[in-house]
Amino acid sequence: MEAGLYQFAVVFVGYFVLGIAGFGSALIIVPLLAWDWPLAVVVPLVLLIDVPAAILHTGLNFRQVMWKELPPLLPSVIVGALAGIVLIRMTQGDGLLLCLGLYVIFIGWRGLKGASVVVQLRPSMQHFAGFAMGLVETMFGTAGPVVMSWLAQRLSDPFLIRATMPMTIIGLSSIALCMVGVSGGLSDVALWTCLMLLLPFAMAGVWLGHQLAVRIQAAFLKPFIHSFLCLSGLVLCARALRGIVF
Repeated sequence: MEAGLYQFAVVFVGYFVLGIAGFGSALIIVPLLAWDWPLAVVVPLVLLIDVPAAILHTGLNFRQVMWKELPPLLPSVIVGALAGIVLIRMTQGDGLLLCLGLYVIFIGWRGLKGASVVVQLRPSMQHFAGFAMGLVETMFGTAGPVVMSWLAQRLSDPFLIRATMPMTIIGLSSIALCMVGVSGGLSDVALWTCLMLLLPFAMAGVWLGHQLAVRIQAAFLKPFIHSFLCLSGLVLCARALRGIVF
């Protein structure tokens, strides 16, 4: 397992997208790196990179972060992360990933059509959203679309969504890393070597993406986010179908 030009480019592009949209790095990086590296190594690697990259993004957008959105979700996120560890040992989860991809496409398409998504959800839906975030982040490292789907129903300003997304990623990735670490998924020396090599490219991508995003008008950013959500769903479906068919 060695990092080369391909891996550097994938990580840079993934976190460049994170710098622009506030999410999406894992949806690009996980499927592309998983073609060459085992998913059991790719997911912890992306989780480890996500934390410092998301901290940088949060610091660059500190005043726009809606800090109150994450704490109510934490109990159900932890339960979801525990369920994710159990499911990792039982199945590859391709069917679940396909369902997630279809759901993400639906939310993105709904936003592109201009349907109202700013609604007050019942507490039971809040717990379901948190559970799904913890489950998907632990199993695949790609809970960004779930978080985006939740925030799109809570916040109307696309710049607030973009700023708040990485803050939730910090919490989700940290919880997922704890679960993966307890299960022994962080013991590979090659994992930490690749982390040190790839992290500078991730940080550079976030910073450059942010510089572009602050020059984008809100009228463009909102359809960009929902379009990227649709693309993210298609990537998830493709990754799931690959596992099911092959």
